[in-house]
Amino acid sequence: MDHRYEQLYIGGEWVRPSSSRLITAVNPSTEDALGSVPEGLEADVDRAVDAARRACDEPGGWASWEPERRADVMEQFAAQLEARADRIATLVSSQNGLPISMARQLEVGYPTAVLRYYAGLARTTAFTEVRAGLLGGSVEVRRVPVGVVAAIVPWNYPQVLSMFKIAPAMATGCTVVLKPSPEATLDSFLVAEAAEAAGIPAGVLNVVPGGREAGAHLVSHPGVDKVAFTGSTAAGRAIAETCGRLLRPVTLELGGKSAGIVLDDAVLDPARIGQDLVAATLTNNGQTCFLSTRILAPRSRYTEVVDLVTDLVRTLPVGDALDERTLIGPMATPQQRDRVEGYIAKGRSEGARLTTGGGRPADLDKGWFVEPTVFADVDNGFVVAQEEIFGPVLCVIPYDDVEDAVHIANDSDYGLGGTVWTSDPERGAAVARRVRTGTIGVNRYLPDPVAPFGGVKASGLGSELGPEGLESYLQFQSVYC
Repeated sequence: MDHRYEQLYIGGEWVRPSSSRLITAVNPSTEDALGSVPEGLEADVDRAVDAARRACDEPGGWASWEPERRADVMEQFAAQLEARADRIATLVSSQNGLPISMARQLEVGYPTAVLRYYAGLARTTAFTEVRAGLLGGSVEVRRVPVGVVAAIVPWNYPQVLSMFKIAPAMATGCTVVLKPSPEATLDSFLVAEAAEAAGIPAGVLNVVPGGREAGAHLVSHPGVDKVAFTGSTAAGRAIAETCGRLLRPVTLELGGKSAGIVLDDAVLDPARIGQDLVAATLTNNGQTCFLSTRILAPRSRYTEVVDLVTDLVRTLPVGDALDERTLIGPMATPQQRDRVEGYIAKGRSEGARLTTGGGRPADLDKGWFVEPTVFADVDNGFVVAQEEIFGPVLCVIPYDDVEDAVHIANDSDYGLGGTVWTSDPERGAAVARRVRTGTIGVNRYLPDPVAPFGGVKASGLGSELGPEGLESYLQFQSVYC
């Protein structure tokens, strides 16, 4: 498999980049090169922002289109993405290690559902309201597009997280400069191809892959009106500082260290909860920000919970991300594997008890693999319980009672996801409401497009998804009549 792109998608055209620098994609399962794309530099970012500006502001431009007309184009876009479904899923899995069985659902089905959802909202949302004035006359309250959006996405779910930004931006009449992560660039060119085939007007969506320098230039560009970023908390803080200085709206979806609270009445039957528990704790090889990687277990059933989690994790098939049987693929980069292995070593040195995993699979001599790992006897103050590892490492932490469980769950710098496991859903929901987090599930976890998704504390600012996801792409204008 060799995918080589020589041009960037800017202003509705495939254009030559400003330099000969390339980003090479490497398969983390095999360590083989997959292909390359041009590396966007500052001049390319400038050109993309200018194209987005023209598409937004020019007479008859995207911002002035009727919402129903924008929705029609968005639905064509979704259809064109579906027509490329197999290629997209394969490229994502080949770049970041997401098992192919998951990639088909999470990186094709989910993004197109989000796109169609926002097309529907474009048709039904009232963007203008007339109110009777208290001082005489009337007031027309308009919700107008904020303008040009810088959308910066990471490598772990490049399609999903791109569409979290592209879909509401397009629905509201904004235009977008998308900067994919250097570790997941090839699939973004299929997005550009789909946009072109769908008839999205020139400049409405521009794709410029690049590194940190290109991202920093895009964030601070005077032609950008809003930034939407998903990535690490450290990078998010730097972006927030820039946007704060510029008084520029920003949405930040950052890291997490979520808690999965197993209540004392939970039915610990692997056949009943195993699939949902694995999905909530280890999806995409642990390279997911909202996962419940801190599993809180009642002391009265602690050994039972540790044994359940250990047995589940020990049986997960580890291997090439393109193998249909694989449930745990490789880390996306060798640096990420080093990071995860460093945390495993730290957990051991802190006194945590390793119950399974902890090394590299003996039968895989290539690829950046880490065995799925479980630590027991973990104190919530341990580094492995406080810092985001972003790999297949779970910590099982004991608690005394529900009050203690809620306290431990909230004793974190993060607040993005979480779960509660119980045989009584009403009791579970009552406990869930006490956890300080942006999202939480009872006996399962999957962000639903109809509801806002975002974090508190160090997990970010603002929300994506739901009708609420439109709001950060709109600004108010009051017309006094």
